[in-house]
Amino acid sequence: MTTYLAFLRAINLGAKRVFPKEDIRRVVEAAGFEGVETHINTGNVRFDSRMRSRERIEQTLEQAFAADRGFEVPTIVYSAAEFREVARQTHELAEANPGLARHYVYLLKDEPAASQTADIEARADERGRMLVRGRAAHALLQPGYQDGAVDPLGAAKLLGVATNRNVNVIGTLAEKWAGA
Repeated sequence: MTTYLAFLRAINLGAKRVFPKEDIRRVVEAAGFEGVETHINTGNVRFDSRMRSRERIEQTLEQAFAADRGFEVPTIVYSAAEFREVARQTHELAEANPGLARHYVYLLKDEPAASQTADIEARADERGRMLVRGRAAHALLQPGYQDGAVDPLGAAKLLGVATNRNVNVIGTLAEKWAGA
């Protein structure tokens, strides 16, 4: 059995895309996954599986979520080992960039091509910059970037299917579920 972490995109943002964590846990268990746990109500779930294909796991979960909710729930899956590496990179970037106003980590379904990565990273300006590391993109935002804006650089639209978490959630989940 391998431990995986899944991150659900665009849930619990309004009255129409509600998916409480208890329901997420129920649906993931009904889809055949074991050891299911959730963390806060933003679509973070941990489970064990004998499946080895990330794409197959994502597809299985997305089909189960759509059947239960009646709307699509894009799902991004990492093995615990992959997520430990994202957390390590997040910690390293946070230490190398003191004084940031915000550090968001976009968790990506697919790794961007080199040309996409270059376009994303070229969006840097005085507000901050975006760094791509495999299937994670780090928005390193300076004070005054624009309070409340998650994507002031306009780079997130270049990432493909993604969802973001702040540096604190990444660290908490790595410690809690990925053995970091």
